[in-house]
Amino acid sequence: MHVQQMISTHPHVRGNPNDALIRCIEECYDCAQVCTSCADACLGEDMVKQLAQCIRLDLDCADVCAATGTVASRRTGSNEEVIRQMLAACETACRLCGDECEKHAKMHAHCRVCTEACRRCQQACAEAMRSMARH
Repeated sequence: MHVQQMISTHPHVRGNPNDALIRCIEECYDCAQVCTSCADACLGEDMVKQLAQCIRLDLDCADVCAATGTVASRRTGSNEEVIRQMLAACETACRLCGDECEKHAKMHAHCRVCTEACRRCQQACAEAMRSMARH
C-alpha cells in the first residue's frame, strides 16, 4: 500500500511517521471494503431478513472505518482529539460488527471473513490510540 510512503513524505511528518496509525489507516480502509462486500453478500442470501442486523452493522462499520481512515490520513495541522475519538468509535463499530458477523460465520463464509477484518481493525485502532498517547 501507499499509505506509509505518502504519509512519510508529508512535510509535517518529516519522515517520522506513526507506524501504528499508518497500519490502522490501512486496516480501516480494508475493513470498510470487506464490510461493504459482506453487507452485499448478506443481501444475496435466501435468509436476508434474518441478516438485517448484520447488514446494518456491516454498513455502519464500513462508513465509520472509511471516515476514520480519512481523518487519520490528514497530517496538516493538529486535531489529535478528533482522531482519538474517531479511533474509539471505529474500535466500537468493529467490535459490534465483528460480534454480529461471528454469529453467522459458520453458515456464511463472507461473515467469517468480515469477522476477521473487523477484529484486525479493532486491534489496530486500539494500538493506534496507545501510540498517540506516546507521541
